[in-house]
Amino acid sequence: MAGKNSEPRFALCLDNEDCRASLEVRKIYQVLPDSEAEREGLIRVIDNSGEDYLYEESSFVLLKLPARIERLVAATL
Repeated sequence: MAGKNSEPRFALCLDNEDCRASLEVRKIYQVLPDSEAEREGLIRVIDNSGEDYLYEESSFVLLKLPARIERLVAATL
């Protein structure tokens, strides 16, 4: 999943049951590469605090966006 490209990657939050203060359902979050976390079923996300934290990967769906759209989304976060 991670490390294959340096462009921003994004995920849509589907579930914030255990972290309502940090994540909003249906909000797009930037994903940071973390291969060790991925092996554990986790995803490193820059959450509402502006910091990156690990969350259950099952709480998100990874988005495959065209590079131009990824740059636009990254500029708004």
